[in-house]
Amino acid sequence: MECVVQGIIETQHVEALEILLQGLCGVLKQSLRIHELCLKSVPNLGLVASEIRLLCDLEQPEPTWTVRHVGGPMRGAGAEQISVLVRPMLESKVNKNALRLFNGLGYKLDHEQLRVGFAFHFQRGAQITVTVSSINKMLKLHATDEAVPVTPGIQLVEVTAPASSENYTEVVASVSSFCEYLAPLLHLSKPGVSTGVVPTAAAAAASLMSDGGGTK
Repeated sequence: MECVVQGIIETQHVEALEILLQGLCGVLKQSLRIHELCLKSVPNLGLVASEIRLLCDLEQPEPTWTVRHVGGPMRGAGAEQISVLVRPMLESKVNKNALRLFNGLGYKLDHEQLRVGFAFHFQRGAQITVTVSSINKMLKLHATDEAVPVTPGIQLVEVTAPASSENYTEVVASVSSFCEYLAPLLHLSKPGVSTGVVPTAAAAAASLMSDGGGTK
């Protein structure tokens, strides 16, 4: 399973966020360019529709493929009281023929997108990953070179950490604690809970740029 929160930030403040993350994480960022294909099952594969995502990492010299399945969020009184979404997640490396395989199994392409940005991977009470990316849509099938932003001027920030049924409480605490450091620039919440941009973002970004703009 995984713990996840999301938020948005204006593109003009992304450089300041990168400076903040660099200082907090102490590791170098990794460039991100992911072609994401969402596949959905047709009715004859079961009573409940199934959705999987094929992720093609275009940053690699030879593009690599991953299949990812995300389940529904953990429910119950305990889940409602925490600010981090906990959900089952399965992920596995596959080869470049995966799309043809899943098409043969009855899955059909629902939509595709290109995520471009950067990511930080680090250990801070849990193995945390922060991704900052623009979400782009394809005007033609699989035409990643012609992708255009879905929301110009806005980028998605996602904080995730792997967890298990035994340790998710500790992982949630680590993710929540880390997110507090980002609060001046953006608000992070469960996926699907829209909170908009933070009013203090411009002032916080200006402060970060003046303090750390020359130390990247």
